[in-house]
Amino acid sequence: MPINSDLSLLSDYAIQGTFLAYLVALVLSLTSYVKLQGVIKNRRALKDREEVNDRELAAVGAGGSGDGAGEDPARPVEDLPTEGELDRREDSAHTWGKAAQSVVWLGIILHAAGIVARGYAVQRFPLGNLYEYMLAITGVAMLVAALVIQRKSLRFAWPWVLTAILVLLFYGSTKLYAESAPVVPALQSHWLPFHVTTVSVGGSLGLISGLFSALYLLRVWQPAGKERGVAGAIARPLPTARRLDEIAYRLAVFTLPILGVGILLGAIWADTAWGRPWGWDPKETLSFITWILYAAYLHARATAGWRVGAAWINILALAAMIFNLFFVNLVISGLHSYAGLN
Repeated sequence: MPINSDLSLLSDYAIQGTFLAYLVALVLSLTSYVKLQGVIKNRRALKDREEVNDRELAAVGAGGSGDGAGEDPARPVEDLPTEGELDRREDSAHTWGKAAQSVVWLGIILHAAGIVARGYAVQRFPLGNLYEYMLAITGVAMLVAALVIQRKSLRFAWPWVLTAILVLLFYGSTKLYAESAPVVPALQSHWLPFHVTTVSVGGSLGLISGLFSALYLLRVWQPAGKERGVAGAIARPLPTARRLDEIAYRLAVFTLPILGVGILLGAIWADTAWGRPWGWDPKETLSFITWILYAAYLHARATAGWRVGAAWINILALAAMIFNLFFVNLVISGLHSYAGLN
């Protein structure tokens, strides 16, 4: 069937606009993140100053010297902003975060437009090669993240999410890019949209879940109020470890069954295409291992004392999924080698 070159070009421009929008959103969210770092640091310094003053007043009341020995000579009172100033800075940080959220939604609209235009350009479901799959998984991941990160207290996550998505989108648009073309004969099946769409949705949920597990481990390493060094400064705007763990868990609860359904649909398609539902092809094997890892994560997460270990399993599952996406598709030869790069 003929390819609509105008729509294909429109799709490419939309994806370029998507990348630019996400990049702008990253800059805005980083600005908000850095501002929040400063606000939190100064609020804690003010609180420490108040506690020192209270102790000194108590010492004076008890007949102590009250000579101010507890003061920090390197940080006079004049150097600390007032509560009112900190409130204004916090409002400014949230304003930048709100702007980032708005630009993210613009990027998601452009992202969806690029995928739809690609589909109309080739007159088929736009999941026929690895480039198109990368567009789908990053697009769904951004939609999931935007729905999860609604409250301003959760906008801290945007720099982390956007960095990961931009890396995937950049790699997909440069190294994996494939010209608009008809799908290969092996993929000309009505099972394509059902199987690949389900797997991409499950993978997108797993991607965001894994990122939140990584942030959870960072917060466990750098507890609130006890942050140390550069890692501590980076972790300062993060909420409690419990909150991060809850988000990762709730997303993984959906990841497991959706990936399972995707694998099942792939087995049905394999039975009609190759005469067998399962053959331990490299991609089939890695997909099954990834599913087992997500099941292990949920089981470990429900086991007392295994929160940290469970988070590592979730990250391992994400790593297995990424390995399956890139290495198996691009390096290992198998029945699922449809990257569209040859």
